[in-house]
Amino acid sequence: MECFRLPFKAMGSPCALHVDASDRDAAESLFSAVTAEVARLEQKYTRYRDDSLTSRINHSAGDARGVEVDDETAALLDYADTAFAASEGRFDLTSGILRRAWDFRSGRLPAREEIAALLPQVGWQRVRWKRPRVVLTRPGMEIDFGGLVKEYAADRAAELCRRLGAPALVDLGGDLAIAGPHADGSAWAIGVRNPFGAGALLTLRVSGGGVATSGDTERCMVVDGRRYGHLLDPRSGWPVEGPAAVTVLADRCLVAGTASTIAMLRGWKEGPAWLAAERIPHVVVDRDGALRVGLEHRRAA
Repeated sequence: MECFRLPFKAMGSPCALHVDASDRDAAESLFSAVTAEVARLEQKYTRYRDDSLTSRINHSAGDARGVEVDDETAALLDYADTAFAASEGRFDLTSGILRRAWDFRSGRLPAREEIAALLPQVGWQRVRWKRPRVVLTRPGMEIDFGGLVKEYAADRAAELCRRLGAPALVDLGGDLAIAGPHADGSAWAIGVRNPFGAGALLTLRVSGGGVATSGDTERCMVVDGRRYGHLLDPRSGWPVEGPAAVTVLADRCLVAGTASTIAMLRGWKEGPAWLAAERIPHVVVDRDGALRVGLEHRRAA
């Protein structure tokens, strides 16, 4: 049995399937199944295609009839509703519209009037969601599955590997889902990346579940000596002063990704405290490079 790494690109990110297989043909057969599933989800939920479900929902904004969705999408919307409540409004599928005001490559802050003009179209509480129909109540509103679908796709791909009996690690742009330990029973070695340079700050040994990291060191700008990261609080439309990065371990990559994002959006002090209070295994990298590690609640895989 050999571990193969098969790279690909999806959802705008470098991705890879790491799989233990008897030979390359077996690994590539699994690779074909995994990439097909990831491509299906990308085509379905991207906001960049006019024929995607996301675009159909967004085009219906202001129409009281809304759009009827399938069971898979309904489950994601139920999850988003729960995450919105758990985050006290910070995790919000409607907040993507704020990108119209924020361009972190420009080095220019948006005018407060620009933000204020968008905020009436932001807010999950303005969405009417009752299975199977979702209604965006205000013209111009949008939802964006970008905060969910990559992690969900990683989980789906890992479940596919499990069903086929293949020990695997699915990496979708740094969002990881692990389908059991290596064939020899050993855990996968996962490095917590240094957001300020090359290499890993810490190595985690993981045999199942999901690992996800949120951070804002790569997309940010400095204006008049003050740093502005790309993670925006949908309630105000302005960036949050959070840690450099938060890595979370959970039973599913989707849960790990949501928790890491919520922790970032809660800020540098409240975010880690929330993770600890919720007994969520985590690694926080502070702005000065210091680590805050809370893995004592991690369950054995």
